[in-house]
Amino acid sequence: MEASTLQTFFQQLINGLSLGSIYALLALGYTMVYGIIKLINFAHGDIYMLGAFWGYYVINFWHFNFLFALLSAMLVGAVAGVIIEYFAYRPLRHAPRITALITAIGVSFLLENGMSYLYGSTPRDFPQIIEPVNYHVFGVLISNIQILILVTACLLMVILQVIIKKTKMGKAMRAVSVDPDAAELVGINLNRTISFTFALGSSMAGAAGVLIGLYYNSIDPLMGMTPGIKAFVAAVVGGIGSVPGASIGGFLIGLLETLVQSVGLSAYKDAAVYFVLIVILLVLPAGIFGKNIKEKV
Repeated sequence: MEASTLQTFFQQLINGLSLGSIYALLALGYTMVYGIIKLINFAHGDIYMLGAFWGYYVINFWHFNFLFALLSAMLVGAVAGVIIEYFAYRPLRHAPRITALITAIGVSFLLENGMSYLYGSTPRDFPQIIEPVNYHVFGVLISNIQILILVTACLLMVILQVIIKKTKMGKAMRAVSVDPDAAELVGINLNRTISFTFALGSSMAGAAGVLIGLYYNSIDPLMGMTPGIKAFVAAVVGGIGSVPGASIGGFLIGLLETLVQSVGLSAYKDAAVYFVLIVILLVLPAGIFGKNIKEKV
């Protein structure tokens, strides 16, 4: 492999990992909610949009630094997730699954159109709170923004994994995902555990919103639609219900999208993602890390 080809490869690898880390954060929310209540929360991408808008306003008007903007966006995302679960999904918990799915799509449209009505649909420039600095490492261009996004996303994923594996609430989440009725019988508060799961997943989406604002410098009320669907694809590819699977799936989708763009097929990057989804579902219906579980009829 020639030096220039190698440099191009590593350049696209860095770009793909930066984008993939944002998809991974989003995919975690999908996979956690599905693991707990078997619901595909299609409003998840719009919580990511709310996180981006919150970051935009607190940086512009309250002059928050990056860390406070990120943490406050996570908090706003968590609160939004809990409110949506309480008012939209909880009353439908024992309804047919298709009812909850249609409601999730309805909540998504409500958030998108509500934000368009309140703030207009014109894209806004995200404030560049961090001065971009480019580093040349063996001919590969790496920006401090890319490093920050990748490190922040990986750190949040590790913290999430620790919460799920080591904390009392994490054990409750795992118990509810296996058997909600049995979990309730041993004293686990079902509503509190499900609300906590939504809060945790939505906080990741809020963080991803601020990170994507830094990465692309542009936000708008419809920005959550396509990344939301791609993150869902990432969750399915990794094995929906699997937290490590969602992370790996997010990175794979980011790398694939960057690869397709690098060969001059930018117009087909979305099609490539959905093509991979079809192939994965044909070859590995449960995803890379998923388990084939037979459902009782």
